[in-house]
Amino acid sequence: MMQDDTYKTITGMSEAVFTEKRSKFIAAAIPVRTLEEVKSHLEAWQKKYYDARHVCYAYMLGAGRKDFRANDNGEPSGTAGKPILGQINSRELTDVLVVVVRYFGGIKLGTSGLIVAYRTAAAMALDEAEIIEKTVDDTVTVAFEYPFMNDVMRIVKEESPEILEQSYDMDCLMTLRIRRSMMEKLRARLEKVETARILDRTI
Repeated sequence: MMQDDTYKTITGMSEAVFTEKRSKFIAAAIPVRTLEEVKSHLEAWQKKYYDARHVCYAYMLGAGRKDFRANDNGEPSGTAGKPILGQINSRELTDVLVVVVRYFGGIKLGTSGLIVAYRTAAAMALDEAEIIEKTVDDTVTVAFEYPFMNDVMRIVKEESPEILEQSYDMDCLMTLRIRRSMMEKLRARLEKVETARILDRTI
């Protein structure tokens, strides 16, 4: 069974500016991994654009794309955060925060005008970003006796996981990281090595 073990995200921050009826929309797409990162970026933006009327945003976190939020920051409900999130979704991105700052230009845009403006600003920032595909990786730790080092190293050479940690005492320990869809095969091969034990510990 093939698992979906890839996801799309952005490599770095990108910005764009969109003007509509004298309202200025400053948008940024920012790569984030955790809610803490989201919060610190938002605080920085709110500080930087303290005189702006609205600092609206949406984010999506995690390879499963289940942790997300959209915020209108005082704009009419559903006119800012939702269209921003829609742009993240239409590109199937995750681990990304999109912030759109609005400076009011004196002319009201109406709800449909706001939706279009926030959507456009978010799209422009994301269009500037470099999108990459990453793999969802899992780790495994194997313990084995020193005489069986060659057997383990042969498997590592053939399956080519990344070696995160290794220690060679009485008992040798090795922590490996590999793409999720390849983990089952790696574990099965390691378990066949004499004296080898898979330890359930995460890094």
